[in-house]
Formats: sequence, C-alpha cells, structure tokens
Amino acid sequence: MTLEAFADTIVPGEKRWPGDRAVAGISPGGGAVAAGAVDLMRTEAGGMASSLPDLVKALNQHAEGHAERNRLSLDPAVPPFVALPARDRATLVADLVRPGHPEKFLWVGLAIFSNMAFDTGAHLSTTQAMDAGHPGLAALGYTRPDGDGLWRFPDFSYRRTLAKLHPGTTATGSPE
Repeated sequence: MTLEAFADTIVPGEKRWPGDRAVAGISPGGGAVAAGAVDLMRTEAGGMASSLPDLVKALNQHAEGHAERNRLSLDPAVPPFVALPARDRATLVADLVRPGHPEKFLWVGLAIFSNMAFDTGAHLSTTQAMDAGHPGLAALGYTRPDGDGLWRFPDFSYRRTLAKLHPGTTATGSPE
C-alpha cells in the first residue's frame, strides 16, 4: 500500500474504488499504480526488489516525521505515508528527491520505476500491455499493431520518409 501511494504521488491516477486509500484520486484515468509500478518495482531485473521492505519502512518513518513537524494527525488504520493527504505526500517526496538529500538516490530510483511503468510498461511486452489496456501507452497514443502483429507508422513525424527501405528487408521487417 505504501509503494502504491508513492507511485501514485509520482504519476497520479484515479481511485480504483471509492475507498481506495493508496491512490489519492487527484488525476483522471490510470496512473502509475494502474500501469503496474509496484509490479515493476518487484522485478528482480530492476535490482530494487530486495530493498523494498526497507524503503517502505523508511518512507513511513519519513511520513511520521513530516506529520509530526506539520502537526498532522495520521489514521493508524493505514501506513503513515498512505495516511498523508496527497499534498503532503507530494511535499515529502519533493524533499526526499531534492539535491543534497542524503537518501536522494534511493527515492529517485524508486520514482523512476513509477515513471517507467507508466511510460513504457517495462515489466510487460508491448502486446501484453496493449491487450491489458495499459493507461500510459494509451495516454501516449500507442495504437494496436496491424493484423499481422507488426507495428507500422504510415504518418512520418517529419512528414516525409527519411530513408528508403533496404532492398534486403524481409516481409517481417528483418534484414536478410
């Protein structure tokens, strides 16, 4: 729940259900949580999976300190970071990632996972992400592949073809 609240602070989205406490619901559509940020954080390939329990503990300790300094009352039914109002979550995260903060590299690293999950669906193949209705890829305007499973882009970004197709290119787009 704490990791979800952190991811939602980085790329906000809408609540998944009315009583959702981790997702603050300050933006329409799916955010980092709906895009699978926590799944991406937990992948061994990302290198942070084994550190997540310690990061959750540290983030909640920072939230308790923030609440104490700002005289905020936290709901004990949820983790301290989750209990913070969205504005206070953002203020705390901004402090943790600021230049000179001794733990900056940890929090920036965690934030990058939230962005990667939303921007790329890095923990999924592109076709899996598209089939699941990935909110980040949809927001970026990704379209479905052609009927043969290949993506083609008939509209060139510079409004002209930049290079001719290599004569040895096969029907699947690979060089011979």
